[in-house]
Amino acid sequence: MVGMWCFMRRKPSAKSLAVKALCVAIVFLATTVLQIPIPLGYANLGTAVILILAVFWGPEVGLVAGGLGSALADLVLAPMWALPTLLVKAVMGLLCGVIAGKTSAQKHRTKQLRTFLACIVAAVEMIVGYFIGGSILYGSVATGALQIPGLAIECGVGIVVFYLVGRVIERSGLMERIKRSD
Repeated sequence: MVGMWCFMRRKPSAKSLAVKALCVAIVFLATTVLQIPIPLGYANLGTAVILILAVFWGPEVGLVAGGLGSALADLVLAPMWALPTLLVKAVMGLLCGVIAGKTSAQKHRTKQLRTFLACIVAAVEMIVGYFIGGSILYGSVATGALQIPGLAIECGVGIVVFYLVGRVIERSGLMERIKRSD
């Protein structure tokens, strides 16, 4: 039902579908290229990319790219995690995009308190979601809890990378150029 939210408002254009597909590929690459082992899985830069996409391109792109890009990566790297990842990362992108929302200062999204709160809420959702997923997959709450420190570090790094890249996106005027090409 949540996934259908993206397409309920209007028929998606070819450009919209192409952008979402490209974003899915970017999340997939960010997730698979650099992997750092943590208990029950691996940390990666996919989290940072999901935050960037959700804040700058909105909740639809965050949901689709976060869920599908990450789940496809897990199909390749850790298949048993594909379904939990689809749910966790889709909700993460959706929450971040909705909370960050539209602000009057579109050029300065990284300076908005609501953007910071969106990143924190998304990180907490990811940690809790993977804790629940790990507890179910491994049949033990204690085992699910083993990944919390690694996930917290991944989220912290993801937020820092989001702010570094986000400032570059804002200063370069990239979003304005993309919007002018519409």
